[in-house]
Amino acid sequence: MTALSVLDLVMIGEGKTFADAIEESRQLARHVEQQHYSRYWIAEHHDMPGIGSAATSLVINEIANATRHIRVGAGGIMLPNHAPLVVAEQFGTLNTLHPGRIDLGLGRAPGTSGPTVRALRGAAPERDFGQDIAELRDYLADNGKRRVRGVPGAHDVPVWILGSSLFGADLAAKLGLPYAFASHFAPRYLLQAIAHYRANFQPSAQLAKPYVMVGMNLFAAASDAEADYLASSHRKWMLDLHVGRFGLLPKPQEGYLERLPDHERAVLDQVMACSVAGGPERVREGLRSLIEQTGADELMIDCRIHDPLARQRSHAYAAQALAELG
Repeated sequence: MTALSVLDLVMIGEGKTFADAIEESRQLARHVEQQHYSRYWIAEHHDMPGIGSAATSLVINEIANATRHIRVGAGGIMLPNHAPLVVAEQFGTLNTLHPGRIDLGLGRAPGTSGPTVRALRGAAPERDFGQDIAELRDYLADNGKRRVRGVPGAHDVPVWILGSSLFGADLAAKLGLPYAFASHFAPRYLLQAIAHYRANFQPSAQLAKPYVMVGMNLFAAASDAEADYLASSHRKWMLDLHVGRFGLLPKPQEGYLERLPDHERAVLDQVMACSVAGGPERVREGLRSLIEQTGADELMIDCRIHDPLARQRSHAYAAQALAELG
């Protein structure tokens, strides 16, 4: 059976505070743990209004503290923003605090503007993503290949490669690591990338056979109309981002899609092509279709609903729909 997981950007909603967003994430993590979700990942973003996950490792620790057994991790850490030693020490510490529950997803894109990257990493020269991953893994393994050691020593933290192109798919295949495709916001190369990954996968000590996670936007409710209403917050925020308008997660709006001009609707249709919003039947069929298309081992849901209780219900509907597929 395909596993189900959560991606959380700790969205700050209109009329709410950062503290509200953190508490809503804690509550959602507890809820999906009860729904038997596999993992709960936090995505790193900086200098973006409405996103509260900049201090990613700190938020991960809060989520792990709020739960008991669900895996918690980064989806992902944007490695160009950080020295590998720092990431290794942060995630080694997280693994010490929460043994056997921490994942480390790594992305190649900085996920922010040039000035923000320079503010994060100072005047460090541009680095090779593959070399940074090798260095980071050496620190986590404490294998003596580096002149310095990552404290607190050796840690078996599963490393994932995140991507939205053939580059990440190829690297994940060569390294024998699990691969997560960011189809929830960049779906264009989804099928091509995961086919390349599977065809070129080389087994490793971490992973014997290919493992594919596929991102999707999912908004579930008692009816199609309610789900479309709730999804309008996520849709509007994403469209605003792509046309250069930045802000908090908006409150939902009736008839949002119908009011959009054609060119804006086209942008939204492209970036959110890997999405389903609906009642139980539509959600079930959307999940079935995506699983059949991709053969995904795991689906990771991005669901930015303004009302935290409606967001929890959406994840419960999703879990039920997937269980009904068998």
